[in-house]
Amino acid sequence: MCNAMTDKDIRAAIAGGAERPKDVYCACGKSAQCGCCTSMILSMIRDETAKAA
Repeated sequence: MCNAMTDKDIRAAIAGGAERPKDVYCACGKSAQCGCCTSMILSMIRDETAKAA
């Protein structure tokens, strides 16, 4: 993807408290570009939140 974020980066951001794609981008030192990864990030946030519950 354009931001070159890995699933490991995204999971670490979520574990660190990111609750929205914007939070994930910020935690990874990135910003939204084309938005293609946003749906993937949302899915990962939901999955990680469900696991924690």
